[in-house]
This record gives sequence, C-alpha cells and structure tokens, in this order.
Amino acid sequence: MLTHLSIKNYALINDINVSFSEGFTTITGETGAGKSILLGGLALALGKRADLSSLQNDQQKCIIEAEFTVSKYGLHEFFADHDLDYEDETILRREILPSGKSRAFINDSPVTLDILKSLGERLVDVHSQHQTLRLTENDFQLKVVDALANNRERITTYKQELDAYKKLSSELQQLLDFQAGANKEHDYNSFLLKELETVQLKSGIQKELETEQEQLSNVEQIMELLTQGHQLMNGEQVGIAEQVQELKRIFQNLSQYGSTYQNLSERIESVYIELDDIASEIENVEGGVEADPQRLESINGQLQQLYDLQKKHQVSSVEELVEVKSELEKKVDAVENIQSHIHEKQKECSVTEKVLEGMALKIRDARNSVIPQLKSRLQDSLYTLGMPSATFKIEINPAQDFKSNGKDDLSFLFSANKGSSYGELKKVASGGELSRIMLTIKSILAQYEQLPTLMFDEIDTGVSGEISGKMGEIMQEMSKSMQVFSITHLPQVASKGKHQFKVFKSEQDGMDTTQMRQLSEDERIEELAEMLGGKALSDSAMAHARELLKQP
Repeated sequence: MLTHLSIKNYALINDINVSFSEGFTTITGETGAGKSILLGGLALALGKRADLSSLQNDQQKCIIEAEFTVSKYGLHEFFADHDLDYEDETILRREILPSGKSRAFINDSPVTLDILKSLGERLVDVHSQHQTLRLTENDFQLKVVDALANNRERITTYKQELDAYKKLSSELQQLLDFQAGANKEHDYNSFLLKELETVQLKSGIQKELETEQEQLSNVEQIMELLTQGHQLMNGEQVGIAEQVQELKRIFQNLSQYGSTYQNLSERIESVYIELDDIASEIENVEGGVEADPQRLESINGQLQQLYDLQKKHQVSSVEELVEVKSELEKKVDAVENIQSHIHEKQKECSVTEKVLEGMALKIRDARNSVIPQLKSRLQDSLYTLGMPSATFKIEINPAQDFKSNGKDDLSFLFSANKGSSYGELKKVASGGELSRIMLTIKSILAQYEQLPTLMFDEIDTGVSGEISGKMGEIMQEMSKSMQVFSITHLPQVASKGKHQFKVFKSEQDGMDTTQMRQLSEDERIEELAEMLGGKALSDSAMAHARELLKQP
C-alpha cells in the first residue's frame, strides 16, 4: 500500500509531504485546487513520461518519491529478475532535471522508465472515467471470470504447456522450411559429395603425392647421381670405402702403441662400419629406382583432382576439403532423414496439443460454472447503484486457436434498460454506466485477488447523492482487504472514508501553490458541510455533515 508521498517543484506544487494509512481514504477540494496535479505527480513516480513543463521552477529539479509497503504483493521474483534489492518498504523516486532529462530509481538503484512503470502498475491502479475503456477489453473481462473461477493455477500450468507447444511447433516449422529449401539443393550437394568420395582424402596425402611426383619426374637425374655416388663409394683403389679400409688397417697396427692410437682406431672402425652400411643402402636404392610413366600419370591425375576440388570449394588444403566433405555429408543426411525427424516432431506436437486441449477444457468448464454467479452479482450490485434494469449476457465459446489464457472467446454483452437489445459495453454503455460497472467489477475482484492500491479519480461524477452514497459504501467495503483512495466532489462518498485529505491552494511568495493536509474530525464536518451547502456553513449543512460521518 502507499504509505508516503513527497512531491517537490511539480506544476503548482512547491513541496508536499503526506503519509497515508490502510483502509479507505477520500481526497476532496474545490475545482482547480490541484487534485489532478497531485495524481499527475504520483503518476510520474509510477513511470509516466514527463517534460520540462512539469517543473514549477525551471531552474530546479523536480523530485517525487512514493513509498509503499509491498510485502503482500509477492514481488521478490520481480526484484530478482531486475537485479534490485528487495525491501518490504520500497521507494519509487523520479527526478526531472532542468535540462529536461529524467531519472528513475527503485530503492535508490537507477532503473529504466519501463522497469519503474512495470513495478508501478503492480502497486497502484488509478481509475477514472477516462480509463473505463479497459472494461470493454476481452482480456480484462476474462480476467474477471477467471478470478471467480479460481483459474489462476490452471492458467499458469496451461501457459507453461503452451510455451512448450509453441517451441515444438516452431521447431516443426523450421524442419518443414528446411525440407522445402533443402530439397532444391539436395541433388547438387549429393553430386558434390560423391565427387569428393572418389578422391582419397587423408591428412598428408597431397604432400606424399607431390613428393612421389617430384621423384618420378626426375628419375633419370636421380639414377645418374646414385651411380656417381656408388662409384665414388666403391671404386677400386680410389673408392672411399677402400681408402677408409686402408686407414683402418694402419691404425689397427698403431693401436698397440698406446690408448691414443687405440681410440683413433676404434673411431675409424665406426666410420668404416657406417660407410659400409651407406654403400649397401645406395646400392639398394639404386636398384629400386626406375622409370614408371603409368604411375607418374596416375599421380598427376590424383593431384590435379585435388587441385581442382580445392579451387572449386575455395580452400587451400586437403584438411579443408575433409571439412567440406563432412558438412556435405551432414546436409545430405539431414535431407535424407528429414522426413523421419518431421514425423517425430509432429508426434510430439500432437501429444502436447492433446494435453493443452484438456487443460483448456478444464479452464472453460470452470469459467462456465461461475458465469451465472457473475451475472447475478453484477446485476444485484448495479441495482443498488441506480441501474435496476441492467442485465448481462455472458457466454464462453470455444476459439479456433490457443490463446495465452485458454482457448475461449468471450461474449460480454450488456443492456441498461428493459426491452433494449444487448450490445458490446463500448457501444451501448454510457460513461457513467461504465464507471459503475467498473466499480462493481473491482469490488468483486477484490474478494478473489490481492489487488494493488486502488485510486478512483472522480468515478462518481454525474451520479445522484443517494447513488454516490452506495458507491462510497462499496469502496468502503473494498477497503477492508486493500487500500482504496477516492478523489471526489460528493460529500456522500467523502464521508465514507476512514481518513480524509483536503487539497487546496495557498499563496507563497506571491505564487499560488497547491497544498494537501489530513483533516481532523471537526475539519471534516466543516469540509462536508461546505460540500453540501457552500461556504456559508448553515446549521442544517453542519448537522447533515455530522450525520453523514456517523453513518457506518
């Protein structure tokens, strides 16, 4: 509930600080005193957009703070979702700077205007004659029916299942769209894949083929060089092997003259062994080298295929071709198996749809069960509010598609007079009738939901004193379970308040400013008497005022 409101430098308000209590509070004051300005200031704290015209003194900033007790509203999740510190006593603050910039805060944490507005809507419901159009909206009408039907948990569970159904439907549509587009590319992708499958693709294959190609292309030069090497190694008298063998013999003879010669002899022995092994290897290699035109042609063909495929797929290595092949395999496989995936997803959708249908049917049954009660309560309440012939025709009809709150269309028709045809509220109900219907509906909702603070702005305009008294009684009854404000010009409503505030103008430093204060018991009698009979405050008006305050 709203516990404190502070407004500084806003329109005609210089500085107002007021505290509020639970129950029913009425706000009165002469026309033009600034009651609408007070609401405008509160609206800024609740997230309404502002401009520089809001400032009384355009050299100073405007600051509006509204403090609420929010423990009953279950807002912990909202604060967590927006990374805000939760406090049972929460302060919404709005600042409008002389530069025109605006800042918003929740418990001193800066927030966007959208977040402030989202929280504000959960804390205060400002209702005026101009806002009764919401009553004509189908979603709001269904909300009323669902409140009586105790459908909250059913609809919460239904929404979770609906989210799952929408996700499955989206996935199914993606598969169908993919199939439609992929079929066009399938043949081409299959051709590309088969083309890659005809080529040996493994890491290092290109390097191996290029090395072998280089060898086969230069076989004559290789053979000539190997022959020269063999002759150099094994030539008689001057061959390297022969020379090292002679060196070996010499140092074997020297080894008997000390360890120095022994070590040299052993090293020469090692060299000789290695040279002998090299000579054998050269001979083996030389014997294996031969021209192979067919193999060279085959290698050239394989390499050309690799080069062509790399160019075709705009890559520069066999490894990248392997990746291309893998992607093509996925695409081809996806198309070839898409029908089974589609069939499986269709089955999932069908199962979920049946579950949703069952949930929607339970919601519909609950709605239908309370419609007679809702009609009766609306008509009985409106009878006491001066609409004795008001009747409703409310019907629930199955809808074609799943909606966020079920699968129903609601027909909510109204007739104000006997013999009149039924029509939609927005077409057949006057502003005053809509106000009384809205008040009645709010009073019914208050019995089933924890509504936010309700602020009625001259909802009683244009009704008689007797009827306004009944409206006041309804608001008084509502205030037993919630905080209710009523800005009113009618003493019959003002007297029903547990607390009464007066908005008035006073002069400060040569300027008219709007003030607000809570009235004492005696001040309330004078205020009510003035509302009844004017500023003269006759004895009869004073007596009538006292009588109004005594009424329960």
